[in-house]
Amino acid sequence: MGTSDTGTTATGVAPSTAELMETMAAVGAAYFQDFAAAAARHGLNSSQAKALKSVLEPVPMRALAGRLGCDASNVTGIVDRLEALGLAHREAAAADRRVKIVTITEQGRTVLELIREDMTRAQQAFDSLSADQRIALEQLCRQVLPLLSQERPAP
Repeated sequence: MGTSDTGTTATGVAPSTAELMETMAAVGAAYFQDFAAAAARHGLNSSQAKALKSVLEPVPMRALAGRLGCDASNVTGIVDRLEALGLAHREAAAADRRVKIVTITEQGRTVLELIREDMTRAQQAFDSLSADQRIALEQLCRQVLPLLSQERPAP
């Protein structure tokens, strides 16, 4: 459904919340498929590539598990693989030697950039937008992201 300058769809009616949710899910799924395919071309699965992106700044292992939405035991295997490839390293935190901090390496930064460059579908999709559309899309994403990222209160 295309929208006009007035913000309504081609049918003249704004999409429902459910329709927006479905559209966002489809965009997210297509983006993820492009990301996973690009990561695979560089020898990583999507979890490993997402972890690499998550450690652009040093991150404790437990926090990395939270960012990835997985158990700490799963993160160990992911980081083991990244370390074996020379893409990340971990070291004990200065304040508490039991805490392990994961950091991306220069080689990891290079691979992450190559993955982004290899996301040809996403590149083409975003390149098809005008400057005004890019600005509007970024503003909308920045508006809804904090609401989507909030933790749910305990029942």
